[in-house]
Amino acid sequence: MKFLLPTVQFNTDLLKKYDQPLPRYTSYPPATELRSDFSAVDYRQSIAALNQRPSPLSLYVHIPFCQSACYFCGCNVIVSNNKNIALSYLDYLIKEIQQAATQIDSSKIVVQMHWGGGTPNYLTIEQIKLLWQTINQNFNLASDAEISIEINPRYVDQPYIQALREIGFNRISFGIQDFNPQVQAAVNRIQSEELLFNVMDWIRQARFDSVNVDLIYGLPYQTLDTFEETIQNTVDLHPDRIAIFNFAYVPWLKPVQKNIAEDTLPSPQEKLEILQMAIADLTRNGYYYIGMDHFAKPDDELSFAQRNGDLKRNFQGYTTQPEAELLGFGLSSISMLHDAYFQNHRRLQDYYKAVDQQQPPIEKGINLHRDDIIRREIIMQLMCHFSLSKADVSAKYHLDFDTYFAPELADLKALEADGLLNIFADDIDVTPTGRLLIRNIAAVFDSYLRDRIIANFSRAI
Repeated sequence: MKFLLPTVQFNTDLLKKYDQPLPRYTSYPPATELRSDFSAVDYRQSIAALNQRPSPLSLYVHIPFCQSACYFCGCNVIVSNNKNIALSYLDYLIKEIQQAATQIDSSKIVVQMHWGGGTPNYLTIEQIKLLWQTINQNFNLASDAEISIEINPRYVDQPYIQALREIGFNRISFGIQDFNPQVQAAVNRIQSEELLFNVMDWIRQARFDSVNVDLIYGLPYQTLDTFEETIQNTVDLHPDRIAIFNFAYVPWLKPVQKNIAEDTLPSPQEKLEILQMAIADLTRNGYYYIGMDHFAKPDDELSFAQRNGDLKRNFQGYTTQPEAELLGFGLSSISMLHDAYFQNHRRLQDYYKAVDQQQPPIEKGINLHRDDIIRREIIMQLMCHFSLSKADVSAKYHLDFDTYFAPELADLKALEADGLLNIFADDIDVTPTGRLLIRNIAAVFDSYLRDRIIANFSRAI
């Protein structure tokens, strides 16, 4: 396996040509393939198989509540100013964790944990402590585990940030989206520059190991000039990681986006110019292009993992724990085991009912077949390292790559002709031009895509 330097080359004509809705490949098969016929028996069999494997664990905890709606949001959230709604949810979340823990090998080590949402800091510090204690009592957290939490910077103060660090969180993430006041007002996410810099100061003073911030391009009233100011302000914050997501305007799927007038959005051409500028400015300021939407400082764990060939993707995005199997807890959370994925109920009443009945609160899932696992390996290698060793895949799965994937190799020829990749006897290498279109390359190996309605996915660029 060759590990390539994270450089990119911008080709506007090719980006326009290949700009189509595609999965983000945080998993393969994508979450769209989870089915409602995945049963409690399937769940228990997958947990039993997990217990037989030596792999460590990664935990995800979902807090679905937000105090106000962000109009760009595509997440599964519940908007309410009445924080009493979290009391019952916390009780049921604790019960779910306790019930699941009785079925999982207690010797398994948790090497990574992430709390997301929604807004995890919707909870009080006392509620966070209670949930933390529950997890600690039921799972074996490694002393050096990566433990991260997402926060909404509008609803924290310095004592809250310090308390999170003292509880045990060592990584933290918060959304900026855009510094421009007009853009913030249009998406109902008003947070001043002073506030954002204060929050970063509090995080640094609390000595968190790593800080990630999120930006979004393609929001209403964004221009090349205004977003360049956002990039510069973000660089001035000195976060360890920066994610820049493409705004997927899908009001037919996410009704909250109907609050955004389509004629206020930047044109496709301007979006491309904004993306090109952002990549150039961040790389010029020392950030590595990890892949997809993510950038990291050279000394960040993501950069090390990519250079060492250990980078992987799961439902939270890029991860430095390649062997860990993911267990999700809470409303709509997704678990990602070696040979099965499953997602919790997305409605509170369904989630509560299942927990009351001491049943796994699963709404849908999928058991992976051998072909799924082989294709997942290929797609993850391409997504994370922009390179694939055909020889390694052949040896690991006891197959002849060129024979097994003959139709895919034929389809890749057109992408090779456009300069997106190079096909060699033993390797497939993505070019700097192709790295921005890595989803298009990965999609060639997606056996589900031909039967899927691709309009439900975000666009490649």
